[in-house]
Amino acid sequence: MDQTQTIRTRKDNWVLRHPLLRKYMPLVHEDLTATYSRDLHKWLIIAPIIGVTTGLAITVIAIIILGKLWPVVLGYYLGHHWAIVPGLVVAFAVTGLIMQYLTPDPDEHSTEEVIRSYHEHQGDINMRPFLPKLLAAITTVGFGGSSALEGPSIYGGAAIGSWLWAKLRWLKLDARDRRIMLICGAAAGMSAVFRAPLTGIVFALEMPYKDDLAHEALVPSLIASVISYITLSSFLGGAPLFDFASATSFTGRDLFWCALLGLIIGLIAMAFVITFRRLRTLCVKSSLPHWVKMSIGGLLTGICGVIFLYFFHGSLVPLGPNYEAVGMILGTHHSTLELVVFGVLKLAATAFTLGVGGVSAMFVPLFLTGGSFGVAFAQAVVHSSSIELYAAVGMASFIAAGYKTPLAAVVFVAEATGGHAFIIPALIGAAVAYAVSGDASASGDQKLHEGVRVQELRHVVVGSVMQQKVVSVQGALTLREFTDLLSPHYHHSTFPVFEEDQLLGIVEVWAIAKVSPQKWDTMRVRELTNRHASRVGSDCDVMEGLRLLMSEHRQHMLLVTSGAGKLEGVVTKTDILQALKTYRDEPTQPSLEAGSKEHSQVE
Repeated sequence: MDQTQTIRTRKDNWVLRHPLLRKYMPLVHEDLTATYSRDLHKWLIIAPIIGVTTGLAITVIAIIILGKLWPVVLGYYLGHHWAIVPGLVVAFAVTGLIMQYLTPDPDEHSTEEVIRSYHEHQGDINMRPFLPKLLAAITTVGFGGSSALEGPSIYGGAAIGSWLWAKLRWLKLDARDRRIMLICGAAAGMSAVFRAPLTGIVFALEMPYKDDLAHEALVPSLIASVISYITLSSFLGGAPLFDFASATSFTGRDLFWCALLGLIIGLIAMAFVITFRRLRTLCVKSSLPHWVKMSIGGLLTGICGVIFLYFFHGSLVPLGPNYEAVGMILGTHHSTLELVVFGVLKLAATAFTLGVGGVSAMFVPLFLTGGSFGVAFAQAVVHSSSIELYAAVGMASFIAAGYKTPLAAVVFVAEATGGHAFIIPALIGAAVAYAVSGDASASGDQKLHEGVRVQELRHVVVGSVMQQKVVSVQGALTLREFTDLLSPHYHHSTFPVFEEDQLLGIVEVWAIAKVSPQKWDTMRVRELTNRHASRVGSDCDVMEGLRLLMSEHRQHMLLVTSGAGKLEGVVTKTDILQALKTYRDEPTQPSLEAGSKEHSQVE
């Protein structure tokens, strides 16, 4: 028996040492490494965790506000109009007290905090005020503030994603993954609260920018949104949130009117957004205590509701989350004047609610206002019986113009209302409204992600833009020595690493930060060195250099080496952008002088 095993072992070893196998196995390894370079499989674990956790959290919030609190409050307000103003003043004062004394910054919350965290804090959200902010959202929305659940849902999901990053570090997550998990959680929150997974994905990807997408979060957001939707639907059902009958067709004449409606709403949205941002800035700069500002906002919001109910009797009121108002506007006839007044007072109440610091967002208020203006437009201008068509176009147009999320606006109308037949007219209206409203946005932290025309550098080589004075580090240094000697004096994020005179690769500061400080005295820099960092010759095209820097591996530095492997310099994205600026300032110069500055790194 032993002899048979010995023979088999020899045969196995011969197979492993076969020349063809030894020749092609490295190629197979290289292909598989390239195929799975983005490490997408880890998101099959992380994204479902975010989706389930966020779905459960949003389910609890939806049950509290929509199932328990708001129906009771709304019924009491409709039966006792006198209670609206004091009720909102007290609720807003409580919100202000919560935010003033239980959070570090009462003016930082909801979607604004998520966008700011994405751009400025690498996706890190402070979890200490997490529960107080959700409680403040409940007191804002549940007692009649003109806002809805998308604020706490987006914030809650994003905060959960950011928090889970620290808990799942054993999956070898880097700093960039935290931003992805932030957007992933926001998408899951949006998906759950509106029973619209595609809307959650698109809105979260569009949210950080006015004219771009957070592309890197696409796949994780897709997974998390679907899981979050399924989680909430298992408790509350998965039917469209604002279901209404949709027309089966539209005419060319309808498309013309939809474009005109988009134009009108785009102008209205621009005026509203500019006014809201002015009011918000004024309130933030005010020296009044936060709870006092909130009380004033509650007073003005309540007055908007009382004025409307004074002139138009019924159950329609421009207060609270207003999910029920969609069915009222579409299912019951209202005069054009009533619809216009409702839309105007809804915008005013929204400005007073959120402008003073109310904890939520204005996605549904804009959606609902667009719907009321759309129906009014259909009745008074077009004289059409297809009020659902113009309501859908108005909804999409207002969201596209107010939030600078045209794709999410159209997808939301299709998913949340069940009006899939309205996609083409909604696209036209949303596009016109988006263009007419310019860069005016309800979010002051959205950024323009303008692409750089690097084609202008297609004749420039990296040798003319590289940094020649380079700060490097020896691989034999301990992490303690590295942090004591180099890191405090050179605020770079990446350093070339040498083993005596031999170039090993690069080390990134964030990789050292992930190591427990107890190991810093024994672990060497060489153990954290990325030995597969891209190396290029000085004659490499700048376009190719930028492609390598923007590849899936996302390294922050290219090593420029000679034919013998000697380091001649380094190139970062900053160097390429600086070269583009120099080229534009002096377009007649055929070449650029090599940089002589010390190595610097921009994230």
